[in-house]
Amino acid sequence: MARPGQRQTGARRTAPRKQRPVRHRGDVVSVLARTVREVEAAAQHGRVTPAVRTKFQAVALLLRDERARLRAVASSDGHRAEQLKRLDGIATILATTAVRDAGLLALLAEDAVVSDAARSLKREMLRDLGIEPAPDEIALAETATAPAGTERRVVPQSVISRQLANPFLAPDFSAVAQRTSRPRRLTGWELLGPLLSSFERAGGGAPACMALPGPTARFTPAGLELMPHQGQLVAAAAAGHRTFLLADEPGLGKTAQALLAAEAANAYPLLVVVPNVVKTNWAREAARWTPHRPTTVVQGDGETVDGFADIVVVNYEVLDRHVGWLGDFGFRGMAVDEAHFIKNKTSQRSQHVLALSDRIRSRTARPLLMALTGTPLINDIEDFQAIWQFLGWIDDSVPLDELMDALEDTGLTPADRGFYAAARQCVIDLGIVRRRKVDVAADIPARRIADLPVELDGPVGRSIRAAERDLARRMTARYETALASRSSDAVVEGIDGGIDGGIDMDLVRRVARSELRETAATTGENVFTVMRRIGLAKAELAADYAAQLARSAGKVVFFAKHVDVMDAAEETFVRQGVRFSSIRGDQTPSVRQENVDAFVNDPGVAVAVCSLTAAGVGLNLQVASNIVLAELSWTDAEQTQAIDRSHRIGQTEPVTAWRIIAAQTIDARIAELIESKAGLAARALDGSDEEVSSSADVQLEALVALLTDALRTSPGHGDTPGP
Repeated sequence: MARPGQRQTGARRTAPRKQRPVRHRGDVVSVLARTVREVEAAAQHGRVTPAVRTKFQAVALLLRDERARLRAVASSDGHRAEQLKRLDGIATILATTAVRDAGLLALLAEDAVVSDAARSLKREMLRDLGIEPAPDEIALAETATAPAGTERRVVPQSVISRQLANPFLAPDFSAVAQRTSRPRRLTGWELLGPLLSSFERAGGGAPACMALPGPTARFTPAGLELMPHQGQLVAAAAAGHRTFLLADEPGLGKTAQALLAAEAANAYPLLVVVPNVVKTNWAREAARWTPHRPTTVVQGDGETVDGFADIVVVNYEVLDRHVGWLGDFGFRGMAVDEAHFIKNKTSQRSQHVLALSDRIRSRTARPLLMALTGTPLINDIEDFQAIWQFLGWIDDSVPLDELMDALEDTGLTPADRGFYAAARQCVIDLGIVRRRKVDVAADIPARRIADLPVELDGPVGRSIRAAERDLARRMTARYETALASRSSDAVVEGIDGGIDGGIDMDLVRRVARSELRETAATTGENVFTVMRRIGLAKAELAADYAAQLARSAGKVVFFAKHVDVMDAAEETFVRQGVRFSSIRGDQTPSVRQENVDAFVNDPGVAVAVCSLTAAGVGLNLQVASNIVLAELSWTDAEQTQAIDRSHRIGQTEPVTAWRIIAAQTIDARIAELIESKAGLAARALDGSDEEVSSSADVQLEALVALLTDALRTSPGHGDTPGP
């Protein structure tokens, strides 16, 4: 029997190149037809692996080129027309297959990035057909395999404007501390190995946090309040400390600490490098904790970047194309979130982060450098070598001046018995801050809900917003029909009433109720299909975040409403090598219990993928203190029941539920409605299960809000009441 989270996969072997038959140009369409059927079959069985995506994109590229070639042919013979017709059929299969998988759909976008693997497969298919790739294809291949540093780079126009507007951006290198070359007692000793080993040798009760001053609230905006442990780190930055490995467990507010530490250190402009899934949340938190500091988020090629912003947020995935101008921007601070992402120093993203850090340290006197990660220090300590290098504590081979001075002051060498404990403390004093939930339990509620907004970009996001507009247009048409009929006292589909200027909210509610009643018979989009599509679009992002939590904080419970959302999440866990248990409504009691036991008892099973309806009650999952809610329930009670699988008697740590919210969609509106209906204090502070509304109430209010917003932006309507 396969372990939880493992699936049986098959590999289709390809014949050696020399054994493959050489075909003529006319076979291109036949090869495309056969290959697209293979992709279609994989999508139908839910097995869209990276190899399948590569094949899908290669087919799309070949299809485009072949259709362009045939259309450029002057001949109008029947063979050409037949080939074009067959290509149209292949295009239809590609489109219908892409609808099954958001990742495939994104590959059909005009601005989709063509992977090196897809280009390589396309060239291989052409050569197998006896067709030599075009010179530009060969040039692209050479570019794809060029050494690091030669990749495509961009400079946003706004950044150029900033540079032209301020000619005094050149750094003052005289203010930067210079490396010392004085003789040292430890010169000649190999020190990096013993430094790393010192953390492995430490006992279980050894401290892993630098001494911190008392908390400060001096930099906290009015109306907000820091928890004491957060205020301590901000106070350290205010006192002049400038490098931090902030390793607090998830849920302890590392983002707010980093932003206010930058404020205390006046470390602006500030560069923030983050995973894509938390990019939107960083921008939102910056607006909350440092509202007077303009923040810009780098998307794609950076067309919307504000070159005059104080805080620049960029994700690892696009760092390669922006590293050039970022290095010249003049940053005085840099924060790297989920810093364990750079543990592999040979990876491109690690090299870019280290290069930017080195650039900032060479241009700025005492910059603020912060590495944020919840990964415990005692696990894979070698991975922290890259983080220490980012912080300027070491380089490739030796400790740098500040750490070397501290080691010199101990008077010990690696040959001395007490060296390891002293060396470990030297590193900690440079800025390691590690607090666990149990350490600061008095600071945080026993149970809390944290919203994590994500942006749905590309074709998937556009299609969801289009579906919302279709739903709003249908309700708007019904509203308009009711208005037109009120003068004759007609009743249209059970709707009556009228307005005398502005928006008639009573009529809006009647239209919304009618929409809910007729949802089952509606052929177009409705609120339930839209929410399902949003859930599917969020699935990979939510699963990626759950995987990050599992690596940094231990076991995670992942909740979703729909089976296809659970399937998509599990595919992500398989790709990332994260073992999981699946708890669903269609399982027999014995299978269900087996999967629960695997999650609870097997240290290697990191995630429990649970159905909100099937696993929201009757389970004890208190082995986890972090919960990811990939989809919203319609009531706070259902959400509370899910959270209570972990937040129950016997739980020794505060529980955090992370709600993944699709920003700028009806998903965000529903999240607000659930919160307002239930009452934030009752839910987040004392765990009350008080239910003040039904699911129908939230569904109705969501439609009311959607229709009201549509009416306010449509011609001929206003939001002012009539006389």
